[in-house]
Amino acid sequence: MPLPHPPQSTPAPSAAEEDMLFRLLRQVDTAPEATQRATAQALGISLGRLNTLLRSTAEKGLINISARDGPDKRQRYAYAITARGAALKNKLIDQFLKRKFAEYEALHAELTGTTSGLVPFKSRTQIMQNNLAPIPELYVSYDSAQKLKVEAADLVSWDLTPRQICDLELLMNGGFNPLKGFLSEEDYNGVVENMRLADGSLWPMPINLDVDEEFASKLEEGQDIALRDQEGVILATMTITDNWVPNKAREAEKVFGADDDAHPAVNYLHNQAGKVYLGGPVTGIQQPVHYDFRARRDTPNELRAYFRKMGWRKVVAFQTRNPLHRAHQELTFRAAREAQANLLIHPVVGMTKPGDVDHFTRVRCYEAVLDKYPQATTSMSLLNLAMRMAGPREAVWHGLIRANHGCTHFIVGRDHAGPGKNSAGEDFYGPYDAQDLFREHQDEIGIEMIDFKHMVYVQERAQYEPNDEIKDKDDVTILNISGTELRRRLAEGLEIPEWFSFPEVVRELRRTKPPRSKQGFTVFFTGFSGSGKSTIANALMVKLMEMGGRPVTLLDGDIVRKNLSSELGFSKEHRDLNIRRIGYVASEITKNGGIAICAPIAPYATTRRAVREDVEQFGAFVEIHVATSIEECERRDRKGLYKLAREGKIKEFTGISDPYDVPANPELSVETENVEVDNCAHQVLLKLESMGLISGSWA
Repeated sequence: MPLPHPPQSTPAPSAAEEDMLFRLLRQVDTAPEATQRATAQALGISLGRLNTLLRSTAEKGLINISARDGPDKRQRYAYAITARGAALKNKLIDQFLKRKFAEYEALHAELTGTTSGLVPFKSRTQIMQNNLAPIPELYVSYDSAQKLKVEAADLVSWDLTPRQICDLELLMNGGFNPLKGFLSEEDYNGVVENMRLADGSLWPMPINLDVDEEFASKLEEGQDIALRDQEGVILATMTITDNWVPNKAREAEKVFGADDDAHPAVNYLHNQAGKVYLGGPVTGIQQPVHYDFRARRDTPNELRAYFRKMGWRKVVAFQTRNPLHRAHQELTFRAAREAQANLLIHPVVGMTKPGDVDHFTRVRCYEAVLDKYPQATTSMSLLNLAMRMAGPREAVWHGLIRANHGCTHFIVGRDHAGPGKNSAGEDFYGPYDAQDLFREHQDEIGIEMIDFKHMVYVQERAQYEPNDEIKDKDDVTILNISGTELRRRLAEGLEIPEWFSFPEVVRELRRTKPPRSKQGFTVFFTGFSGSGKSTIANALMVKLMEMGGRPVTLLDGDIVRKNLSSELGFSKEHRDLNIRRIGYVASEITKNGGIAICAPIAPYATTRRAVREDVEQFGAFVEIHVATSIEECERRDRKGLYKLAREGKIKEFTGISDPYDVPANPELSVETENVEVDNCAHQVLLKLESMGLISGSWA
């Protein structure tokens, strides 16, 4: 909901007043224990002027002043920056630097008669063109953070989702520079329509705090809220400046190229993200805690400091969300040689595409092959980014992020960050759309693109070469293994040749992805009430238990309702929640190598898809549509539920007063009319065998 605009009664402060306010806020943040005299000296003003400035700043809620006990009469008062003051300080940094840059340009022109040759300032702190110089962060000092934690404990708080935590971390540590917080409505509209913030700066991806309507309705303009992780730890505060309901269909069309739920980010946008967006500056209190691979996680400034220490003036970044194979090694070698640069392997370990190899496995794979690279010229750091799979826009976004991390070159792949096929079975983006858009904005991004070359193995020469540079294709044997083929070989336990990947990588992949016949999986029956789901599921459970080898658990709809969801009703919201609970339990069973058999009605396609994504992180998801007609289900109705629904005594009954989304592409559809249960269960077994999930060795 839009917030009312405040009355414009107070005149805007002058540049000198803004500079002084910025200096004061910075001084209070970095030296909260300093005496008044020391603070006045640091600012270059008198004690009287300082007192006036402190009072006016406190009245605006930017700092807190409290009495302090102690023998030192010079320290009668304690000063602490507030969340609002810290947010304003971060906002003023660019304006302060802009004015100082203008002063420098004027002095340079006066002394030399020429300009400095630096790129004009455009909000993105382009004075920091040097990839080794520090960039602004949104964190307050340690002392101020301790005080802000106490203040923030009394604020209304929002528990961040995993994607929001990724976004917040990169906002706070400068990875999303020049953003000072979640986008305002004006900035959001500019980004969606033309990849520009309101001030004209290039930024291709909406970064907003999405929340539910109930939470948003309680907020007021200018209100501070606390942002907590999923353990309840306060990571930051945010001052609410904007609160609105976005046009998500428009966002999908402009940012992702189509309002198509086959795109994982569009599906997230419509079916998982909150309906209301919040915008406003962020004040960082502490980084999100990561217990895994801590030595490999670097902020932009930590990487820049490392590059300074190592003397790296040119750095080419390699973006990846997949394990490294021999073709990737050759590609990165060539890219570094072409740019005459050092190499940063910079894999994403936040959120990637559903079905990708988990980041724990991937990082172990990366570490296993790091010694294949020259140690003095190669480094690896992990990026906690929530990818959107937005193709061309994502490539530009990745470039801006890598520039913030101190890189000077960036490898842009063929179909970079593409999500695969759309609902019509076609690629969402053209193979070179990402490279074309990146090239168009390369100068403004501040990083040079290196085209990803499709590397193939030439058997006769026993080496990888760019496919489009092979002149004698008719006379040599060209070998390649696609991602789909690799997954098939892993699933079936087939050989993966050494020319394709390193033995260390294959070993790690096999640890996580054993042959399908040894993995856990979920069989998910869906259909009308009375269609025969539970009966077939019971028969299947018995047959699988007879085979032995893996534990089998039946999650029947009625049983789950009684034991796991007894407090839920039958509204759409509650039915969705019930299915998500079933999906969570099934994913845990699958992860631990068991077989989960689920038999709910599960009428909604979006919820079934969400469960599929949960399960497929760990194993196969086999959707079985029990395609019994509504007429047959009503004829079988032993409980009299359909009769009560026809009479209006049961509300929101699937197939009568509430819709059922027929599965578009189930792994198997079974008919139960005039077919024995044993035959239906046998069809499912045959399907599981054809998918490699069970084998004769079980018997």
